[in-house]
Amino acid sequence: MDEFANRRQGIYVLAAHPNWRESRANRQLFDEARGLAGVQVQDLYGRYPDYDIDVAAEQANVDAARLLVLLHPIQWYSMPALMKLWLDEVLRYGWAYGRSGTALHGKDLWLVASTGGPEASYHPQGYNRYFFDAFLPPYEQTAHLCGMRFLPPLLLHAAHRASEAEVQAHVEVFRERLQSYPDWPELEELDACPITDVPATDRPEPDPGED
Repeated sequence: MDEFANRRQGIYVLAAHPNWRESRANRQLFDEARGLAGVQVQDLYGRYPDYDIDVAAEQANVDAARLLVLLHPIQWYSMPALMKLWLDEVLRYGWAYGRSGTALHGKDLWLVASTGGPEASYHPQGYNRYFFDAFLPPYEQTAHLCGMRFLPPLLLHAAHRASEAEVQAHVEVFRERLQSYPDWPELEELDACPITDVPATDRPEPDPGED
């Protein structure tokens, strides 16, 4: 049994949508997750409308979970601004990564995202010019730097035009995956991430004015 085996099996869903009233799929996923035992859900825009993130509280939430879920619509080929700020402020050097930053090591990161464009638009001949996998490296590398496994994403393309049956099928897969974690057959094929050493010399000196 490795050193991480005794960590809690909880799930932390970090949900970011600038306007839930305009959401079809993500809102239903958000509501579904809130009703599941063992799942903690954070509405970033609801909790931090002033963008003043409680770093200590968020680190405690992540520390208490084995699976971190990033739930959001894809905006300009990336995540909403507040989720990016969350990563910037919460995943700090010396806590989330670096030689002594092992708080997330051994955990899993799962991206659950929706796109406005259909899957065919993410193609060299489509208007997005690349397969969707081309936009995943920032997520994958974030996980790797923090010693986390990056799990196969769950995507819903053309979310605005998807039929209600398609949305419901997507929600059902999401619910089943959360309830069955960590007993996903494909996880047995994923290797654990090593700790990545980031030398202190590669980090900027702290601002004397900072706490």
